[in-house]
Amino acid sequence: MTQLVLLNNIDHHDLTVAMGHGPAFGDAVNQVLVFPTEWQDLQREYPILFRRSEDGRFQSVVLLGLDRDENLFLGDGGWQARYVPALQQRGPFSIGLHRSNEGDADGEPMIHVDLDHPRIAHGEGRGAGHRVFLEHGGNTPYLEGITEILRRIHVGVMTSDAMFAAFEAEGLVEPVALDIALDDATRYTLDDLFTIAADRIASLDGAALARLHERGFLQAAFWAMASLGNVSRLIDLKIARLAR
Repeated sequence: MTQLVLLNNIDHHDLTVAMGHGPAFGDAVNQVLVFPTEWQDLQREYPILFRRSEDGRFQSVVLLGLDRDENLFLGDGGWQARYVPALQQRGPFSIGLHRSNEGDADGEPMIHVDLDHPRIAHGEGRGAGHRVFLEHGGNTPYLEGITEILRRIHVGVMTSDAMFAAFEAEGLVEPVALDIALDDATRYTLDDLFTIAADRIASLDGAALARLHERGFLQAAFWAMASLGNVSRLIDLKIARLAR
């Protein structure tokens, strides 16, 4: 997955992507979709929770804020965390499947870039940021890093449904409502969310644990449970934001 496909006409040798994070780049969100392939990194920073998509499938998200369009991890210096969710790292890049024949069920993953994305530098802005290609041809380390991020997303998408099906088969998914009180007058209730049932996973027999472990899903379940300790960090960040 190393080929870059441009969606517009441009001299791709001059393609530059702006650095940093902020509202202008779509980072002012209070939840972001995440993937099992990044849970190990995410669980150290954010609460990982589940929600149902419009078609009824489970997806995982991390909480970034309590109010609409609020990302408590955004500060004057950019994103204040050791790991940024993959969808917020990818910038203008995405994965498309190239099919050599119309009837092909599968395709070769390829990298696409949206040249209308706010991170794309145009005109005088070119040169300030990450160059995508080396001056005399070849990919820059930045593009190689983006390739790894997109691979993590791609594998995560393919893994997610199977993981949640395994969790449901063992009865591990349960609804949860987060009731967060900052003070007597300020309270947030976050519902329509799900998590791993700690009591249920503790009661699984050896065969069930083996089934989950063999597919790498048992460790993921523990990462999701451990991540809920980050709710307290989110509260601390909110209180600090209100005190400014």
